[in-house]
Amino acid sequence: MSLEEKLAQLGSHWFDRRGAGEVVAPMQDTFGARRPDFATASRHGLGHLTRVLGTEPVPADEGRAKLACTQRELVAHHRLGLPAIAHEECLTGVTSYGATVYPTPLAWGAAFDPELVHQVGSAIGRDLRRLGVHQGLGPVLDVVRDYRWGRVEETVGEDPYAVATITTAYVRGMEEQGVVATLKHFVGYSASRGGRNHAPVSVGPRELADVLLPPFEMAVREGGARSVMNSYADLDGEPVAASASLLTGLLRDTWGFEGTVVSDYWAVAFLATAHGVAADAADAGARSLRAGMDVELPNTMCFGELAPLVRDGRLDEALVDRAVRRVLLQKAQLGLLDAPAADGTPPGGAPDDDPIDLDPPANRDLARRLAEESVVLLANPDGVLPLDARPGRSLRRVAVVGPSAADPGVLLGCYSYPIHVLPRHPELGMGVDVPSLLDALRAELTGVEVVHEPGCAVVDDDRSGFDAAVRAARDADVCVLTVGDRAGMFGRGTSGEGCDAADLRLPGVQHELVEAVLATGTPVVLVVVSGRPYALGAYTGRTAAVVQAFMPGEEGAGAVAGVLSGRVTPSGKLPVQVPRDPGGGPQTYLGAPLTRRLDRISNLDPSPAFPFGHGLSYTTFRYEDLTVAAGPVPTDGSFEVGVTVACTGERGGTEVVQLYLSDPVADVAQPVRRLAGYVRVPLAAGESRRVTFTVPADVTAYTGADLVRVVDPGTIGVQVGGSSEGDDVLRAQVELTGPRRRPGADRALRTTATVTDAP
Repeated sequence: MSLEEKLAQLGSHWFDRRGAGEVVAPMQDTFGARRPDFATASRHGLGHLTRVLGTEPVPADEGRAKLACTQRELVAHHRLGLPAIAHEECLTGVTSYGATVYPTPLAWGAAFDPELVHQVGSAIGRDLRRLGVHQGLGPVLDVVRDYRWGRVEETVGEDPYAVATITTAYVRGMEEQGVVATLKHFVGYSASRGGRNHAPVSVGPRELADVLLPPFEMAVREGGARSVMNSYADLDGEPVAASASLLTGLLRDTWGFEGTVVSDYWAVAFLATAHGVAADAADAGARSLRAGMDVELPNTMCFGELAPLVRDGRLDEALVDRAVRRVLLQKAQLGLLDAPAADGTPPGGAPDDDPIDLDPPANRDLARRLAEESVVLLANPDGVLPLDARPGRSLRRVAVVGPSAADPGVLLGCYSYPIHVLPRHPELGMGVDVPSLLDALRAELTGVEVVHEPGCAVVDDDRSGFDAAVRAARDADVCVLTVGDRAGMFGRGTSGEGCDAADLRLPGVQHELVEAVLATGTPVVLVVVSGRPYALGAYTGRTAAVVQAFMPGEEGAGAVAGVLSGRVTPSGKLPVQVPRDPGGGPQTYLGAPLTRRLDRISNLDPSPAFPFGHGLSYTTFRYEDLTVAAGPVPTDGSFEVGVTVACTGERGGTEVVQLYLSDPVADVAQPVRRLAGYVRVPLAAGESRRVTFTVPADVTAYTGADLVRVVDPGTIGVQVGGSSEGDDVLRAQVELTGPRRRPGADRALRTTATVTDAP
């Protein structure tokens, strides 16, 4: 291969050429002005094709044909005849017109069901392959550190163990379908200062190692992910896109990653234009390539300028060869180096004659199941819910009030096709059937008069609808008050990429609407449909019930309505805390003792309105007979934690049994508790099951004072229950004995759980 042919394999081409003033990302129009046309960009070949289906809305069959045609053109006009790797977004489903929109990842976290998420990943991977797409840009493995960050909805939550196990399941599902999963965003993106998108990150090496990196390590080692995408962030001043210690030292040398590292869009160029660590495009490309970047996305802006540097000796061509070898190996794995099919289909492509339905019943069933499992019942003190089982009371009229009721768009995440692409094409609607919560409630509550008043919009200062909303609530038996977010991009929504929050008040004038409706005296069921947790402390004790849904997708309305009616017994648990106060210093539950409330230390109370792992049901559960290892456990061994959970209510339900560990005496301050295992346990009324967690001592490891991970001998606290805090929590201790261990790169990463009949 010539030098130009090799460099071509390290870049991509995006047909999108939108200009200034259109619905594009910041600087996209500027960068787009520099893009060559396809013939010029691909004259020496091409490594990737950027979002051929996810840029302009066309039917699936037409999009597949367009992609296949592009591949044929690429093969025919390039000396070596190499197709490109086609990549596409896939965070909440295939980003293509008419494709299923699944719940957001934050809803995956609320479901605590890795097996179901594995099935979703598999379904998305299968659909991508049918379209001829080889690589999916997902999932997001960022661990939430500040709820104000706009991309909280894209994350699985604030606990690294939950994020690791759930995203790894998604990765396995996609990879099993032969699609390359891409881990985003490696690493630190979610820890930006002030929760602001692209802001600097000031985490210490211990937080990086113990909180932010474990999900990536598990997805690489256990999930088999074949691609990693860098974070836009700089860590203590070093942009990840130019960090050899992360992209090569940790990722490859320590973890053994053998796939490709691809840049987040324009991240290489940002080294010069945003971070100020490169003089120009060529310098940015050289710095990133040296660090371990293999492919520049979405266009070849910087890597395309590297030929002069190689020829005059400023850049070693061996670095180019290293990246090209990785790209070609991946193409070989994907079948792109095979001979074309008999019908002329390019190698690695998809047949043209197989009709595609991207939203079949099987997909919608998966979306429904995940949505139903993700809805969290936060409070129900008076038993107002479920609405179909109110003893001694007749439910005649329900007022459905609030901006989230009649707008199906509030159910969808920022990277779903209807929110990400279709705002530029309002004539196409949603592209898939997405009932609103109002529609679903009217279908659910047969024989009940359902009246609706929005009251206000999700975000503006128009209060003219308050009076009508108050009247509707006052005249009803129950008011379902719907509030929350509407996803968008770069300030065009209240949640999503570039939609960061100054504080955790409900957007717009929704707080005032809540107060006005609560003042009517009608029992109020507050339903929050959002991409982040909002501060609800002002409403606790004043609402009849509170329900949280994290953008539950195209089947989300039925899931929420089913929980409200009682057709669905809620089983979701919080993957993030719900704050008490909107400006009280957003933090996660993974705090050391000094982050908790201590007597007279501060006048501010950092405790949440609802803790991590919290979630109620329409039945009750009892935990009993907690057992741990009878004797000391070696620091290179494992121990078992057993507990019996019983369904003590009149109806069955599913409980998420949660195991937490603590290290009360360590070299450095440790979290008060951290999740170390969980399992969903379905139970019939009156049924009991025995849950046994097998915990490797490696799971107790932390990064010590010398910045090396260590397993300490000593006492480990054990906690099991239905939440990180609560009356049902059982506690015990286990003793680790033996030498202090420094587990290596082969350390055990997870706890296993088995569920058996209770003795």
